[in-house]
Amino acid sequence: MPNFRIFPDLILLGVSVAAQAILTKLVSSMPEVRKSLIRKRILGFLTAANIALFTLGYLMVFRRISGHLPVPLATWTQGIALTWAMLVSGLCVATLVWKTVSWFKRGALREKDTQEAEQPSRRRQFLHASQALLFAAPVAATAFGIVRRNNLRMTEVDIRIPNLHKDLDGLRIVQVTDVHLSAFLSEAELAHAIDMANETRPHLALMTGDLITMRGDPLDACLRQLGRLRADAGGLGCLGNHEMYTGTEKYVTEQGRRLGIDFLRKENRELRFGNASINFAGVDYQTTHTPYLVGTQGLVVPGKLNILLSHNPDVFRVAASQGYELTISGHTHGGQINVEILNDNFNMARYYTPYTRGLYQHGDSQVYVSAGIGTVGMPVRLGAPAEVNLIRLVGSV
Repeated sequence: MPNFRIFPDLILLGVSVAAQAILTKLVSSMPEVRKSLIRKRILGFLTAANIALFTLGYLMVFRRISGHLPVPLATWTQGIALTWAMLVSGLCVATLVWKTVSWFKRGALREKDTQEAEQPSRRRQFLHASQALLFAAPVAATAFGIVRRNNLRMTEVDIRIPNLHKDLDGLRIVQVTDVHLSAFLSEAELAHAIDMANETRPHLALMTGDLITMRGDPLDACLRQLGRLRADAGGLGCLGNHEMYTGTEKYVTEQGRRLGIDFLRKENRELRFGNASINFAGVDYQTTHTPYLVGTQGLVVPGKLNILLSHNPDVFRVAASQGYELTISGHTHGGQINVEILNDNFNMARYYTPYTRGLYQHGDSQVYVSAGIGTVGMPVRLGAPAEVNLIRLVGSV
């Protein structure tokens, strides 16, 4: 059976190599490069080195290769390769934009030779400044995304539930997800996130998957910090794809239970709050574009408020059809690199699911997706800040 998990990485490799090829062609057409043999050779060497780096980063996806390296080295190798690929792609776009603008400028100059001749130096200064800004933008954006990747914020959301019991009105649920404790996120930074979660004085704490990124990451340290979560009704959780990839599902479940976090694996728990109760169900990671929630219909309790914990939010439509009023998820990182244009989000997570971050509704059912805490692949977040989430259940008006 083909390993579909590597396809996005393979696509990224293809895009990166294509961007490098386009950038090389554009740069080689510049007169100062075309007329210099030394510059041509330097450009050829840099192109080969970049493609080799992209390929090396892609190979870190394969355990039989990355397993021969120390985990932090493998993590940073992939991270540097992906970050550099993003930067090269940005420079490629900047070069294409500049070439297009220059082409239009040359056409306009043919019609306005006399007018432009009056102020040649001012026009040149403007063009040089515009060029510098255009090429500095990808570098500045990448640097900003690296520096700000672990700048945590508390995101609060009120979720309206029709016919909510008065004893559940205002119930506070804190969600921690997608920690990815690794070379990109320190235990001290995770401890800060746990402190933020505890400051909300929640009735319930949730952990919705992805404690670490790869085998050899500090799983016990992550569990130790998650064990510090404090909530009136304790903690519940579900497992993510990286627990599956690292083969740590059983260990996380056992150690989590010992630390006070009950990871639900195709199981449900009824929790009472005052004179009302909520039925929480949890499932292991549901592989994208396969049949979802098979055999879980029996976890729904008629007459109760049913909440599903699923790392993958793409199960939402199926969960709604089974009778879950609310699904709580993570997985997407909010796209990790997200560009918002005209109130629409463009990011890699859209490849997997339309539910990338925030609250979505279908009929009487809703799904809430957190952008999570950590990063995977590259140590960059842009347009998708790291977050701890406070969910408040409120009655419909």
